[in-house]
Amino acid sequence: MSKSVTGKNAWALFLLILAGIVLGGFIGELTKDISGLNWLNYGQNFGIATPIVLNLGILAITFGLTIKISISSIIGVFISVIIYRLL
Repeated sequence: MSKSVTGKNAWALFLLILAGIVLGGFIGELTKDISGLNWLNYGQNFGIATPIVLNLGILAITFGLTIKISISSIIGVFISVIIYRLL
């Protein structure tokens, strides 16, 4: 396993950041219709606009990726890093 300089597990940081992104995005989606909190859902989408399809005759595989970064997901990342430092 990979250990950082302080002896903490790098996988724990990765999982906490991933959880912060997911929970932040979820909170942003919940608050998009609330007039005082709709700024939390402000962000940018980027990725592959149209999926790439690989048709092999009997098998069709579709590749696509879209990422939405919002203010609430950025706040979630900061909170998860703070929690990691406190552990």
